[in-house]
Amino acid sequence: MSTKILRAAACHVSPIFLSATKTSEKANTLIHRAHANKANLVVFPETYISAFPIWSALRAPTENHELYKRMVTESIHIDGPEIDSLRTTAQKLGIMISIGISEKARYSSATLWNANVLIGSNGEILNHHRKLRPTFFEKLTWSSGDGHGLRVSETEYGKIGNLICGENTNPLARYALMAQGEQIHISTWPAVWPTRALKADTVATEEKNYDNLAANRTRAAAHCFEAKCFGIINAAFLDKAAIDIVAKGASDEVGVRQTLQLSQRAATMFLDPTGMSKPGFVVDPETGKQQETEFLQDREDILYTDMDVEGCVEGKQYHDVVGGYQRLDVFDLKVDRTRREPARFVEEVWDDKVEF
Repeated sequence: MSTKILRAAACHVSPIFLSATKTSEKANTLIHRAHANKANLVVFPETYISAFPIWSALRAPTENHELYKRMVTESIHIDGPEIDSLRTTAQKLGIMISIGISEKARYSSATLWNANVLIGSNGEILNHHRKLRPTFFEKLTWSSGDGHGLRVSETEYGKIGNLICGENTNPLARYALMAQGEQIHISTWPAVWPTRALKADTVATEEKNYDNLAANRTRAAAHCFEAKCFGIINAAFLDKAAIDIVAKGASDEVGVRQTLQLSQRAATMFLDPTGMSKPGFVVDPETGKQQETEFLQDREDILYTDMDVEGCVEGKQYHDVVGGYQRLDVFDLKVDRTRREPARFVEEVWDDKVEF
């Protein structure tokens, strides 16, 4: 059991939409800011580098070829310069970083994954997870990942795990992390999740979008309660620049813009091991004064809290769902963590020395 208290910094921020280089630079700036406020772990939202493809929810696929090309161009390799820069920052500052990326493959010109990378305070990659299954309209952008990243990372502050957005609805994926003793659970989310077009005169009616604010918290809270772990819910912020890019060129540009403007924003918050809200605080960048805040939703900022994983112990007396409250003789879960590749190439070495 760790005896160190973790200060987590959840960045409720927008990317520089569809710019991997500029978004990476912004991330590094925010990491330095969080480090100055004594953070040990800095968390960024789902596919922060460099965009969440929200256009696929609002525009017909036939309209999105150019946006998809830009998404491919501005997605990044796990061994590329953007991740290298973050690893250098982590090592220099002695800080952990969890960041969502749109990852591209070396073996394809257009295969992408929704991925999350956890970088240790020594600059090493602790875990590289690809979302198991893209959700709903995400299938138009991302391929299915694999089980390789269903891992919990041992750190000096506790055991840290991560699931991306809708994966927090998958009980088997969540159980796989619980079965490794997860103590701090990171869940990452997009800024908005529109499921139908919105107009100003229909927002007050039943024609509403999916309540992602309630849904995100419900899923994350259920996991924290079942795992008896702390939770970091980290959502992105949707800025005007992103709305302009997504709406431009749409056949119903006004409708797309209006739906994005009216859609409910997701929130960034913390949870305790009972699933209840854990108040955080923001820090005034000029005065350094802390102000307690339960969540961030409608503005960009960094939300902080302190976590002591000893708080994960008491609830295990009641429901240890991977231990005393489980029937291991009845249930048997197998998790394949093989990293999938499109082919396996075998080279035979021929011995041309022939003896007579």
